[in-house]
Amino acid sequence: MILKIYNTLTRKVEEFIPHEEGVVRMYTCGPTVYNYAHIGNLRTYIFEDVLEKGLRYLGYDVRRVMNITDVGHMTSDSDSGDDKMLKSAEKEGKTVYEIAEFYTDAFFKDLEKLNIRKPDIVENASHHIDMYIKMISKMLEDGYAYQSHGNVYFDISKAKDYYQLSGKNPDDLMVGVRDTVEEDDFKKNPADFGLWFTDSKFSNQDMKWDSPWGIGYPGWHIECSGISAKYLGEYLDIHCGAVDNIFPHHTNEIAQSEAYFGHKWCNYWVHGEFLNDKTGKMSKSKGEFLRLQLLEDKGYSPLSYRYLCLNSHYRKGLVFSYEALDQAETSYRKLKNRIKSLDRTPNLREGKIDYYQDKFKEAIENDLNTSSMLTLVYDVLKDNELTDFTKLYLIEDFDKVLSLDLTIEEEEEIQDEQFILDKIEERKQAKSARDFARADAIRDELLSQGIRLIDTREGTTYERI
Repeated sequence: MILKIYNTLTRKVEEFIPHEEGVVRMYTCGPTVYNYAHIGNLRTYIFEDVLEKGLRYLGYDVRRVMNITDVGHMTSDSDSGDDKMLKSAEKEGKTVYEIAEFYTDAFFKDLEKLNIRKPDIVENASHHIDMYIKMISKMLEDGYAYQSHGNVYFDISKAKDYYQLSGKNPDDLMVGVRDTVEEDDFKKNPADFGLWFTDSKFSNQDMKWDSPWGIGYPGWHIECSGISAKYLGEYLDIHCGAVDNIFPHHTNEIAQSEAYFGHKWCNYWVHGEFLNDKTGKMSKSKGEFLRLQLLEDKGYSPLSYRYLCLNSHYRKGLVFSYEALDQAETSYRKLKNRIKSLDRTPNLREGKIDYYQDKFKEAIENDLNTSSMLTLVYDVLKDNELTDFTKLYLIEDFDKVLSLDLTIEEEEEIQDEQFILDKIEERKQAKSARDFARADAIRDELLSQGIRLIDTREGTTYERI
């Protein structure tokens, strides 16, 4: 079998063939660290984590690189508006460097809670100015870029098949002509994008460096190309991100990287769909947004959220609701408890191990079918021909990709009768005070500990799950 993955570039599921046999050079766009990541952002990192671990499970040597954007990302992805980092720093009364450090740390704490493997190489965009200058200089020399009012822009008219990745009509994507976007009069073409900005853009920018074109800072798009080129070379196998990265960010990456290298750069582009709420795509601009910490405060395990995401395909939009998370939490806890009940006495029977491992590989190779991977866990548990120890062996093996801590026994909290009754009474008082958020939090706290509350006309009872 060969891994088959959906390629946004060709808009079809294709067999994956890396440039170098057995080696995968993989780049995943990291966060712009001006705020916390919301759970929609984290869904993308979960799918990328499964892809990386799935590739490793199949025997590939994966070399994965991710950037941390700490400069150059405007509030519009098309180089208009305020710098996100600068705007956040001004709002919080901190330096850009302090903002970057704080939210980078917060981001990786979230990844750790979700059992997301940290990429082999993680690099801040601000650490590679020399690489960007090198690339921009060559693009200017070769006629792919031009200077205007101190800034340097990429000329998209020089790019081959500029709109191929998006697959859309250029007229629909020329954001510079939208009424809602401030047009940059310095450009030859409204869709041209910035490679380097000088003080003509933001005079109060903290992060700025000397360059052949004046003191300034790089555009957002050049950062990923530069970091990828430095650590992964001139050929990239897989580039990942969320679907909103397709245009203009990844489109621009292709244009500038292929202009710099002089050949096709990346063969496979893999994108994860949005996590939506009832109002549409999750966004930090809506006001309060859903953070992983908020779910924890409500009593949910971060891995219940991972479980929820794995039950849906990465290319399908997923609507988040607390009802769905409740179901995921319950199913995840039941699964953990069922695995916990297995006899751990060593008694390995190898007869069907290869069969199940091959089935698991097939699920990975089938465009990263995570729901089928989870189904196999349940199939193993139901197979009466397997000893308990063999079941544990297989589930632990599958968990190298699923990363749900399925065979890890948690330290149990004391849940005596009085503790539960006290919580029920506390919840009753909260409901009487119309503090429904607190009442829900108590219910969810108990649920996360394997205790489901049952409301009846006679009062509230409970059951262990």
